[in-house]
Amino acid sequence: MDLLAAASRSGFTLEHHDTIGSTNDRAIDYLREGGASRHFVVAASQTGGRGRLGRQWVSKPGNLYASLALIDPAPQAHAFQLGFVAALAIHDALFSLGLKRDRLSLKWPNDVLVDGRKISGILVEGTMLSEGRCGVVIGCGINVAHHPSETLYPVTDLAHAGIPVPVAVVFAAFAGAFDEALALYEAGSGFSSIRKVWLEAAHGLGGPIVVRDRKEERHGVFKGLDPEGRLLLEQGENIVPIIAGDVFFQSEGIA
Repeated sequence: MDLLAAASRSGFTLEHHDTIGSTNDRAIDYLREGGASRHFVVAASQTGGRGRLGRQWVSKPGNLYASLALIDPAPQAHAFQLGFVAALAIHDALFSLGLKRDRLSLKWPNDVLVDGRKISGILVEGTMLSEGRCGVVIGCGINVAHHPSETLYPVTDLAHAGIPVPVAVVFAAFAGAFDEALALYEAGSGFSSIRKVWLEAAHGLGGPIVVRDRKEERHGVFKGLDPEGRLLLEQGENIVPIIAGDVFFQSEGIA
């Protein structure tokens, strides 16, 4: 399947690289050079892939590494919500490829799980452009043929989950689902709809979790999302909104 044709069918442009340092870095450069919105940078492998909080994202051939460059896709203060949009797109793409919904779930803030194990990661980054415009890059990695062995969370890949499909097929499903998710989001005005659908697939909702950031560790019950997308953590009689952190569940043997 032709990646460029798959992108075009869903209203995106695309550039493909056999090897690149980081698709996110290239997508940011593309926007700074005056490139148009809705442009994918896809690579067969990365030498400097990264995830949230500066963590390395192992990027060997066989998996999907794609970054989408957008211009003014959301109010600047709410650009982080695009992580939820991308997670829904990946969730729906995997469903369309044959995974049952009861095997798929979403982990705050923006991971997609299969059988409770992480199959993708998302990194949202921004840059200011000319005339006050805001460029946003959404980097997405999907484990298609393999997954790393030493990770912070339990992980999996599509082949291991019983869906042995080529990367190009995964990208075509992903591009189509991303187009639909962006339309639902409506540049921020539709986040309530995104939030509703996300919560329907949320992993561990109503159960005990641990949220860790660089400063502290908080224990409580996952009570949902506030209207802006912050995690709501119940601690005794208090509900604490959390904007960033790593979530761990009892099923992972950590929480």
